[in-house]
Amino acid sequence: MVLHVVIGAGPVGATTAALLAARGAQVRVITRRGVGPDHPLIERVAADATDSAALIGHCAGTEVIFQCAQPPYHRWASDFPPLAAAVLQAAEATGAALLSVGNLYGYGQVDGPISEQHPLRPNSVKGRVRAELWTEALAAHEAGRVRTAEVRGSDYLGAGATSAFTVAALPAVLAGRRVLFPADPDAAHSWTDVTDTARTLVAVAHDENAWGRAWHTPTAPPMSLRELAGLAATVADAPPARVSRMPSAVLWVGGLFDPNAREMRELRYQFDRPFVIDSSAATAAFGIEPTPTAESLRATIAALRDEASASID
Repeated sequence: MVLHVVIGAGPVGATTAALLAARGAQVRVITRRGVGPDHPLIERVAADATDSAALIGHCAGTEVIFQCAQPPYHRWASDFPPLAAAVLQAAEATGAALLSVGNLYGYGQVDGPISEQHPLRPNSVKGRVRAELWTEALAAHEAGRVRTAEVRGSDYLGAGATSAFTVAALPAVLAGRRVLFPADPDAAHSWTDVTDTARTLVAVAHDENAWGRAWHTPTAPPMSLRELAGLAATVADAPPARVSRMPSAVLWVGGLFDPNAREMRELRYQFDRPFVIDSSAATAAFGIEPTPTAESLRATIAALRDEASASID
């Protein structure tokens, strides 16, 4: 039986593992706490993925390593490089292909839709981290040391998704409160479904012609945060959404106490102007149509409500 290793059990990692198991593959999910989906074909292993020696042992005999883990948002610069280095070493040592989850930060500020053909010109610390990780993996591919590819999406929607919208806007929408958003709420923005990223990862893993490049997750047409909040209110049967722009000074003060708010400052460019993904290449190559945004919101909202109910119980 084919073995795949999935590192990380967040929304993308867990969904990827479940999709692979549904295809009949044996899946080993590696996380620090040994968590992951409950399925007869999924083995859950507790391990530190930055320990290259231990990771090589856990990846022995695997066909593809899916790198879906990421450090806490405010620790990318310090914690991402050793994680990526250990995973790359494991791929080289075991002969497994390496398929990583990326995002759009490495492109920096781009005019017009962002395609895979755009050069990596990061204008943020986290963008430079992402660009450097991919550059190192691609160099290893071009040197014949590994086979690798990367799947990139925009801000996530879907069950368990964490994004500027799910953190800064959706809870207020569901509670009928005014949304204060620290950027232009009317700028067009792409929102990627976590399930579509998992579907793209699985498609790339099973296509010999897909390696050695980045792919953008098939993503629904862009929608401003104001439009997205309005649709979320309709889907949730909540009061009509009210959205206002948060003064910059409030975000600055919030950053003194909240590391995630502090990190938002350098990425605000993504929300103060159109930030749109061109994902046509993956749709053409793999036949994946993006999940409609309303459906993505239903899954997002259902998961949030389930979490709230569980905390009360």
